[in-house]
Amino acid sequence: MKRRWRDSGLATLMLGPSAVILALFVIYPLGKAIWLGQQRCGVTSCTNSGFRQYIDAFRSNDFQDSLIVTLKYALITVPIGLVLGVGLAVLADKYMRGVSIFRTIFSSTVATSVAVASVMWFFLLNPNVGVLAEWIGGRAKTPGLLQSEGLALWAVSASSIWANLGFTFIVVTAGLQGVPKDLYESAYVDGAGGMRRFTNVTLPMISPTLLFATVVLTTRAFQSFGEIDLLTAGGPKGETTTLTYLAYGSGLATSNDDGLRATVSVLLFAVLLVLALVQFRGLEKRVHYGN
Repeated sequence: MKRRWRDSGLATLMLGPSAVILALFVIYPLGKAIWLGQQRCGVTSCTNSGFRQYIDAFRSNDFQDSLIVTLKYALITVPIGLVLGVGLAVLADKYMRGVSIFRTIFSSTVATSVAVASVMWFFLLNPNVGVLAEWIGGRAKTPGLLQSEGLALWAVSASSIWANLGFTFIVVTAGLQGVPKDLYESAYVDGAGGMRRFTNVTLPMISPTLLFATVVLTTRAFQSFGEIDLLTAGGPKGETTTLTYLAYGSGLATSNDDGLRATVSVLLFAVLLVLALVQFRGLEKRVHYGN
């Protein structure tokens, strides 16, 4: 019994600093945001609207439209980014001369900040001086991809996919390193071709990695702000106004109301929590954790 108490005291002492950091930087800010989200703030004062404000904000057209835009943005960036990352990782998972150069190139975007990537893509897509705009032509020149309704979201998505490609490549490459080579040899002996080895060996073995990458990329898509703020500022006509930009962007209905901004932020947290649980429940059945 004494040893148990001694171990419990030692465990409490070891976990204490982490618990304090968690309380100060996660639990307290979340509680503060939930409380602030109940306030309707004007220029000089705030009034408490209770949890009714969350219901009203969720039912508002601004929130519903931004939620739809965010879902579209995630459905574009997550699958395409994941497929490209897996494809590049498989190509670079070869033992040949010079492959390390390609690995460095493929992973280089992880060191690029959102601001730098956004500015680079802004000049590439600029209808006057952009190389991509000149090459694509058509609506890329007039009015420009970033000003075109229906194409602006795709243009911002291209920037996000490129910026996150290095992260996906590194994560999937790490997963590929853990696949036993004897499984490939056994499949080859059984007459399995390259595509069958990929679908029957590679994908099942890296499925935990793919689940992790999917959840992280989805979270990043829902939290995207910098590229949207720099490239389109939520336009044209709200075509790229995501939930995060609705909460923190300028010139919107929430700009002068800190309470309403907190409301949207808490609702975004709730949406991400539900989405993550759905992803784990839906995809975990397809995840193979065996050796």
